[in-house]
Amino acid sequence: MHKSRIVIPCAKGIPPFLKEEVLSLGFPVLAETVSGIETEGTMDDTMKLNLMIRTGQRVLFLLKEFDAKHPDDLYDKVSTIRWEDCLSEEGYLSVTSSVDTPTIKDSRFANLRCKDAIVDRIQKRHGRRPDSGPEKNGVVVHLFWHGKQCRVFLDTSGETLSRRGYRRIPLKAPMQETLAAATILATHWKTHGNFVNPMCGSGTLAIEAALIALDRAPGLLRDHYGFMHLKGFNASEWRALRRASKGRAKKIFNGKIIATDIRPEAVEATRKNAATAGVEHLIKCGLSSYAETPLPEGGGVILLNPPYGERLGEIQKLEEIYQGIGDFFKKRGQGYTGYIFTGNLNLAKKVGLRTKRRTPFFNGEIECRLLEFDLYEGSRKGQPNLRDQKFF
Repeated sequence: MHKSRIVIPCAKGIPPFLKEEVLSLGFPVLAETVSGIETEGTMDDTMKLNLMIRTGQRVLFLLKEFDAKHPDDLYDKVSTIRWEDCLSEEGYLSVTSSVDTPTIKDSRFANLRCKDAIVDRIQKRHGRRPDSGPEKNGVVVHLFWHGKQCRVFLDTSGETLSRRGYRRIPLKAPMQETLAAATILATHWKTHGNFVNPMCGSGTLAIEAALIALDRAPGLLRDHYGFMHLKGFNASEWRALRRASKGRAKKIFNGKIIATDIRPEAVEATRKNAATAGVEHLIKCGLSSYAETPLPEGGGVILLNPPYGERLGEIQKLEEIYQGIGDFFKKRGQGYTGYIFTGNLNLAKKVGLRTKRRTPFFNGEIECRLLEFDLYEGSRKGQPNLRDQKFF
């Protein structure tokens, strides 16, 4: 089985954490860009990467790279790839792309020419062409065409890896699972101590923390990947990978994971999503403001993802919340490291604490920071004892 380049795209800010993941899985890092990591391996290796990677968006297996100036060049060179070896004439094909070249004004035209080259070749060899369309429920081909450089990949993930399969109730503007995992890895929590997530929303941060705590593969819940539709899909190897991954996963975690929100619908969503993920036994959910969130003995990490605000009225209200988070950290956070993930650094100034570290991330197009605070000062004197709340 031949090796090829494998590209794992991710959001900007995430490559350092994705790089560590790739290395820890035993793969080389051949290149690091602002939005991805390049490694190498076989098609079977892509199955392991899809199953295990927490912070990457897709696993792209390189088929061919070449120069092309015009759409006809693209068609001719894509036609030379042995598509009949990986795509059945009875299958289904989708083409995605990243196109930035002067001869193409609409990337959909590049997708069309790429798709035509594939199905025309299969038509000539088998007398029938595969169906095609936008859905990613079959073979997915990805075209990268920037300037003259063309790279044609099999997208072995199909749907983005951020769709783990547990978030049945997303609520409004949820954090992507891959970004949530990266922010947790950036805290260097690594399951030492407790993980506390006030303002938990639909529970993504708490659930990703639980998966990390158990060393459970993030891809176990998914039952559909692009590689499953390729000719030669090694189903027995896939089953063996899943079995081995389940066998390595821990059953218990010594610390506590706390998730609170002031909205009952958020607490309910967190509980249901955690149950779908199979980690509900690890996450203690409760209806609580951030300021009254229980902090277990033993220290650890407190991570909040408060709203960033868009309208003036929101900003004024959020200033009070950010200031309140600072007070919460000062009065009750001794022994913990505090983190705020935000896309509004002006609001972050209202926290009133000096940041120890600022890690840049992007949430979609919004440039964000994960702000780290060492929590030494203040006193719990006069604060209510919240360690014995009934959900704790």
